[in-house]
Amino acid sequence: MNRTDRLYALVEELRAASPRPRSARWLAERFEVSTRTIERDLNALQQSGVPLYAEQGRSGGYVLDRERTLPPLNITPAQATALAVGLHTLAGTPFEDDARDALRKVLAVMPQRERMAAGEFADRVRLLVPSAPPPDVPRVLRQALSARRVLRLVYADARGATTERLVEPLGFLGGERWYLVGWCRLRDAVRGFRLDRVQDAQQLDETAPPRLVDLAELDTLGREKTRLSEVTG
Repeated sequence: MNRTDRLYALVEELRAASPRPRSARWLAERFEVSTRTIERDLNALQQSGVPLYAEQGRSGGYVLDRERTLPPLNITPAQATALAVGLHTLAGTPFEDDARDALRKVLAVMPQRERMAAGEFADRVRLLVPSAPPPDVPRVLRQALSARRVLRLVYADARGATTERLVEPLGFLGGERWYLVGWCRLRDAVRGFRLDRVQDAQQLDETAPPRLVDLAELDTLGREKTRLSEVTG
């Protein structure tokens, strides 16, 4: 068994055993490798985002959080290709890297034969619409939006003046330009912050309060006011 197959089998073994732990020694015997090799494999899985954690004690070992993983997926090559095409439309958005990671996770839990068939099917599909270069989006902006955390931004406005803002992130709006939409405490109002003008961003521990803002209405406002230029700043 090569390492790639062993990593996949390790995840499935731990999924089947969950919530019971499996020790590194038990897994080493199961896969006929050394304990050190299994520990390297488990560390690699953790570094790649697999939700593994260690339980201490005589009966402890490694446990997989089943609620945060996908079981093997029984989807057709055409369905897998449809997912790939749909996720490809996120190219040029702040979520391009996340879309690529999501597709990789889906393919990883497909049976090998279906995964190979999906690859052959996808080779026969081409999109003719060119994608725009992805915007440079600090990961902290996406994390703060997801966790509803207040951001401290250093931001340059259209005139080049730099200010420090405390912002409650509400969403992203994009087209030719991409904006972080948030409640700006300096202006005490909703503002759109052009991503290419964000000079620094830090996520604070403070949770942002709920705000009733309709992004669809704000998008309409932005189109009427020349792509958000009048509501930015």
